[in-house]
Formats: sequence, structure tokens, C-alpha cells
Amino acid sequence: MLKSLSDSFLSVLYPEECRVCGGEVESLSDGVACSNCWISTKIFTGNETLCSKCGAFLFDGRSQHATFCHKCDDQDFDIGAAIGSYEKALAASVLSLKKTPRLFGQVKSLLTQTTERIADRNSDAIIPVPLSPRRFRERGFNQAAIIGKAVSKQLGIPMDEATLIRRVDTPMHRAGMDRKARGMTVKNAFAVSRPKLIEAKNILLVDDVLTSGETVSSCAKILKKNGAARVDVITLARAA
Repeated sequence: MLKSLSDSFLSVLYPEECRVCGGEVESLSDGVACSNCWISTKIFTGNETLCSKCGAFLFDGRSQHATFCHKCDDQDFDIGAAIGSYEKALAASVLSLKKTPRLFGQVKSLLTQTTERIADRNSDAIIPVPLSPRRFRERGFNQAAIIGKAVSKQLGIPMDEATLIRRVDTPMHRAGMDRKARGMTVKNAFAVSRPKLIEAKNILLVDDVLTSGETVSSCAKILKKNGAARVDVITLARAA
């Protein structure tokens, strides 16, 4: 009741325009997208078949067997999980997070559900994909760390922001870049500053979007090279 009144009051005083359709956002929990756009966004519920490794959407309906897209066969992480497809309300929420360090209620709730799917993997530490020092200064925060803090709180697993570092200020990935080009931009971009802290540990790597998988693969590769036993990945969204 109080939430409903709060939503109604604030929607009059501070109306938020849906960044997907231009309509009105009526619930604070929905963040930057209206309820209709959230409903039309593909959220992974378990009633679809995803790649058993990278979490890419393959087709509607459950498969009775482990199914793979095979585009991720040579990548160095173990499994990936995401809230849903990088589209509509979820895409708008990811873009908003790059500018404002806040996860809205709807995203938090969906992230909790996603994290529960991999809770039995028994991770030892949560590590966000790091920004370069220059980009961190420009933005003022690391959006992957904002997500990581929410996952850390839910699972009761510590987050480590210092062990994995980005030593190269890589260019932003553009929409038209193919996987090879994306891979070249992050090759040798990451380093491990405290290998003893990850030795024989299962790491849960956190980022906002998994697109080609090259960034998280590069992170996983250097983490494993320095002793990590396993590296799983969780993101808000999975690009097609």
C-alpha cells in the first residue's frame, strides 16, 4: 500500500519517461522502463533453452539435455548466466547503470533469481570486471562492482575489487565489431596483482553485459593462469 502511494506521488512530482517507448514509468522499482516494456523484454525463466556454457538464448522451450551454441567452446570461463536478453527494458537499465551507480528494484529482484540458479556452484569470491584507471576516473565508479556488491550481499561471499586489474586502457567495443576484433582489444589487457588470494579458488566474475564473451574470457584466462580453479560469469544481460 505504501509503495503504491509512493509510486503515485512521485510519478506526479517527478514523472519518469520510459527510455524504451517514451511512455510513463509508474513504478519506482521499474527504474527507467515502464511495466509494459519490462513485460515485453525476454527474461530468462527456465522455460527456454540456453547454451549450457555461455548462457546464449537458443530457442524457446526446455531441452532435456545440455545444449551448446559452440561459439564459446574455446573461451576460458566455465559457465555464464544472465537475467535475460540485452533488449528493451534490460538494455535501458544497463545503459542507465553506466551513468548512475544504482540498481533499481526490478533489476535487483531479477538478479537475485539469476544468482539463485548458480548458487550451488559454491563460489569463493566475487570479482567485478575492472575498468581502466582512466575510465574509472571519468565515470567515478565501476558498474560491474555495483552489480557485484548486490550479488555479494545475497550470497554472503566477499567481493574482491583489487586482485584483478585492467592494465591497458582498451577502446570501447562498438556494435559492428566482430568477435576477433573484440578479442584483440582485450588481449593481455588484464593482470592479477595478488595471485595467492585466488589460488585454488572458485571465482564468480561479474559484468553488466556478455556480448561476444571475449572480455570475460580474457579475465578468466588470466585468473586461471594465476591459480583460480574455476571462473563462472554472471551479468545483467546476454547480447544476441
